[in-house]
Amino acid sequence: MAIKQELEKKTKRTCLYDKHLSLGAMMVEFGGFDMPLLYQNAGIAPEHIAVREHVGLFDVSHMGEVTVKGPDAERYVQHIFTNDIAGAPVGKIYYGMMCYENGGTVDDLLVYKMGENDFFLVINAANIDKDWAWMQEKAEGFDIDLQNRSDYYGQIAVQGPEAEHNVETVLGLPCKELTFYTCKTIGDVIISRTGYTGEDGFEIYGSHAFINECWDKLIAAGVQPCGLGCRDTLRFEVGLPLYGDELSEEITPIMAGLGMFVKLDKPEFIGKEALAKQKAEGPAKKLVGIELFDKAIPRHGYTVLNMEGEPIGEVTTGYHTLSSDKSVCMALVDAAYAKLDTEVQIQIRKKVFPGKVVKKQFYSKSYKK
Repeated sequence: MAIKQELEKKTKRTCLYDKHLSLGAMMVEFGGFDMPLLYQNAGIAPEHIAVREHVGLFDVSHMGEVTVKGPDAERYVQHIFTNDIAGAPVGKIYYGMMCYENGGTVDDLLVYKMGENDFFLVINAANIDKDWAWMQEKAEGFDIDLQNRSDYYGQIAVQGPEAEHNVETVLGLPCKELTFYTCKTIGDVIISRTGYTGEDGFEIYGSHAFINECWDKLIAAGVQPCGLGCRDTLRFEVGLPLYGDELSEEITPIMAGLGMFVKLDKPEFIGKEALAKQKAEGPAKKLVGIELFDKAIPRHGYTVLNMEGEPIGEVTTGYHTLSSDKSVCMALVDAAYAKLDTEVQIQIRKKVFPGKVVKKQFYSKSYKK
């Protein structure tokens, strides 16, 4: 009882917390929130497969939302964001990073262009307080209204080949016209077509009451609820990064292979000089994919070795994948060993397992363009 009370004291709850308990979810702490890991006694496989083959429903209300409005809104977002939103059409969404002056990553995020001088920023749950403080600090000198709306919005993600059908017919929310990385509003509700699974899918933002209604309708229609477990395996298979693993204060976007989201031809943004230098000289370490020749599972933090047994890096995320039946991982290694097909080894407990460097995407994405 004391342990449960301690957990309740330290972690936040999303607006769907009671729904998870009613479905028998296994709850874990993630990013300061008490979140569902999985709903099935059989493990995460049924949820993972549901998203790949049919449709799955995620509670992502733990994510943070910040609004930027005012005469200098675009100039401010350009200043803190690595991607280029200059002249973006209303309804367009951009992925990119906020970086420190030394190029290290504050967070990766999505920027929604909601209107002229009106932007909606979606940040990671574990970074809300840090990001908010940093964004406020960097707002000095800009004529903007900056607001942290994280406590207002609930959010669900409907992901999988049947996502569009369920959003249209079960929820009655028109979404067919949305293309990949675009959004629209219906009253106070925001609908976007992005996703973190490699499949087609939608995110729906709204009041806590509205999000609860949407959840109930989708569950009643037989949509599979999905937890953080398969959210991680799904995003990992298609090579999408997780802040804290593939990006961090020490891991820059260039090191992570995300240079396409760093627009060095922009006039300026925080961290530009450091990132331009790193790109020109080449980073000392690079994020790579590694496939093991054995079924042993590489986990976060395990040491990567060269064939002489010398440490050359560290695993960031690893699994025995459900979609390809292979033991694979992403790892940050010395740049000299980042070339495809380079033979490496991974220390797993007291044994060393051989493998080779491969592409970071272990499963083909199925986004609707």
